[in-house]
Amino acid sequence: MHTPRIAYCSPINPAPSGISDYSEELLPYLGQYAEITLFVEDGLRPTNPDLAAHLEVLPLRRLPRELRRRRYDGIVYHMGNSPAHAGIWRAAQRMPGVIVMHELVLHHFMLWYAANVQRDVQLYVRAMAERYGEPGAHMAQLMIRSRFTDAAFDFPCCEPALAAARGIITHSRYVADRAAAIRPDLPSAVVPMGVPLPAPVGRDAARARLGLPEGADILSSFGHINAWKRVEPALRALRQLREDGRDARYILVGSVSPNYDLPGLIGRMGLAEHVTITGYVPREQFEDYVAAADICVNLRHPTAGETSASLLRLLGAGRPTLVSAIGSFAELPAGVAAQVDTDAAEGDLILAYCRLLLGRPDLAAALGARARAFVAAEHSLDAAALGYARFLARLYGWPALRRLRERPLWEPGVSGQDSGVGARPPNPQPPTPNPQPPTPDSWPLVAATGRAITEIGLGEGDDGLMRAAAARIAEII
Repeated sequence: MHTPRIAYCSPINPAPSGISDYSEELLPYLGQYAEITLFVEDGLRPTNPDLAAHLEVLPLRRLPRELRRRRYDGIVYHMGNSPAHAGIWRAAQRMPGVIVMHELVLHHFMLWYAANVQRDVQLYVRAMAERYGEPGAHMAQLMIRSRFTDAAFDFPCCEPALAAARGIITHSRYVADRAAAIRPDLPSAVVPMGVPLPAPVGRDAARARLGLPEGADILSSFGHINAWKRVEPALRALRQLREDGRDARYILVGSVSPNYDLPGLIGRMGLAEHVTITGYVPREQFEDYVAAADICVNLRHPTAGETSASLLRLLGAGRPTLVSAIGSFAELPAGVAAQVDTDAAEGDLILAYCRLLLGRPDLAAALGARARAFVAAEHSLDAAALGYARFLARLYGWPALRRLRERPLWEPGVSGQDSGVGARPPNPQPPTPNPQPPTPDSWPLVAATGRAITEIGLGEGDDGLMRAAAARIAEII
């Protein structure tokens, strides 16, 4: 029986893209269903020795010759907004395949590609005008002058990628629906992103390794930091928590956009002594910072439609996490994360959640436990690989879908004893369709909700905000 072979084109470490980690974790599981040739940017030397040990690794320039030389039963291209995707996008236009749309909005990449690869920024300007009319032409003029605004997200610039694709894989219904509106005939599959379930890390031990005070209230955010990660309202919440008398700290783990004056913002708010920006940290320290946090803050508005691997890692680590209730993040079930609306209630909700979760460690622990169970059940690497294989088999007409190997080619991470390769813990309990009236056991939580709303200064004249805050907070108790 013919063994399918996949041409898999992706950034790989040390390429500066979160998709590098994503692919290195997915590949050993996808290798259970097909032989894989990994194509990487010309000149890149993968730092993960498992890749060369288990896969054929070739430069992207070899892809055309390889497609002529032997049969491939699927081509997979990973697209995102990083310059690390330049060679992949060049190949995807010439040799159509399945494009994995890690986000819907590719605006920043397409501008960068025109300016730095095609060496003609007017190609971008003309495309914006042709595709979006006068509003697009106006936005293009702002963008080429480095005047980045939220409105840029209304011009996704993903149309060329959808036009070039033979099929697409998305990680959310949000992206799939919007892609279908642009190109209804394009075959697609929604495959939930897979992440390794991390081994539990003790909070106190992690803080000791990082030199963090044991008794402080620590908020943490992870990943690349820019103006759309909603750091300013989180800083306002931090300032209020300190005014409440709490020893509250905020740690931002990741790089900072050169277009975002984060140190200046922190200084103007008088929080320089209470906020730490770590810059890039290795995986071991990343996991310690996650474990050390009392609350993780993973906000963004507007959204490019991305599914956040860092968010899934936080949830998988069992950390109580605040997320913006937009895009793919709004698809999280109730009770898995604290959803923050992006309207006028945003700042009030952030503060109310922080007060509630810091004041009720039992509630925070329960939220974290539900988050970990959700990731284990719905975002396993095993299920993600199967989703890829099923779509490729259907699109490319594989005669049969079967496992070639019983186990992954290698283990991308070490899981705790509560999970194993392919193991699926019990599904988290769904929310009750018809909530029952409060019982005596739930009265303390109802009271805590009331206090959280009252403490943010909402009164009878703020009915709309009160209802929004009450509804959101009720989702996590």
